[in-house]
Amino acid sequence: MFANYHTHTWRCQHARGTEKEYVENAIRGGLKILGFSDHTPMPYPQGHVSNVKMRLDQLEGYVDTVLRLKQEYADQIDIRLGLEVEYYPAYFDELLEITGQYPIEYFLLGQHFLGNEIGEAPCGDPTADEKRLERYCSQSLEALRTGCFTYFAHPDVLNFTGEGKIYDRCMRGLCQGAREIGIPLEINFLGIRTKRHYPNERFWEIAGQEKNQVVFGSDAHGPATVWDSESIAVAERMVQRYGLKLTDTVAFRRPGRS
Repeated sequence: MFANYHTHTWRCQHARGTEKEYVENAIRGGLKILGFSDHTPMPYPQGHVSNVKMRLDQLEGYVDTVLRLKQEYADQIDIRLGLEVEYYPAYFDELLEITGQYPIEYFLLGQHFLGNEIGEAPCGDPTADEKRLERYCSQSLEALRTGCFTYFAHPDVLNFTGEGKIYDRCMRGLCQGAREIGIPLEINFLGIRTKRHYPNERFWEIAGQEKNQVVFGSDAHGPATVWDSESIAVAERMVQRYGLKLTDTVAFRRPGRS
């Protein structure tokens, strides 16, 4: 594994360890590129607080810390500054204005909720509702078409328990759209490590058939998982099984409205 662009910090409230520990473990694991992409703060309506994202007043400290480590370790590893972002249409333009004040290099799309989050169940909750699956695919494609996202993290996070032919139709459309836009899809190691409902084998079979470009993402929430040989082995077998087009390098898309 040459690069990992999916790394969190303690600010998201469900990760641990210091940023320096992540960097040093990445170096020990042989990574050449380490991208920090913590859960972005959102300009929610007054009074709403997320318990799975950094706060708006933590963003500057996050940026300063990553940039300081980038300079400190410049001769050992290439550190990149990103964010994992949900696409919520009601807040997205304001989010771009806020993040545009900082040298953010990339966004990962991580669509954990639909709509604008508030009042919605997490995408990981089991559902047999065809409309919910369709909403996930359409909202994700709308996000990718903004041109602000470098790749799509855990694109198979929607936990659909309904008919296979419905899943196939919707997710095939999502894969086709991502391929046409040129957005890689991530095989997510957190899902592998914790035996979640993703990576979904059927999704990756479809991605192989549709010839999507694929990246590995550690989705590290602790220094020990920034590089994970067991998950790499599982993901490599998936690449072979489904004939996936794996890449280590991604073309950063600068977040912002054109």
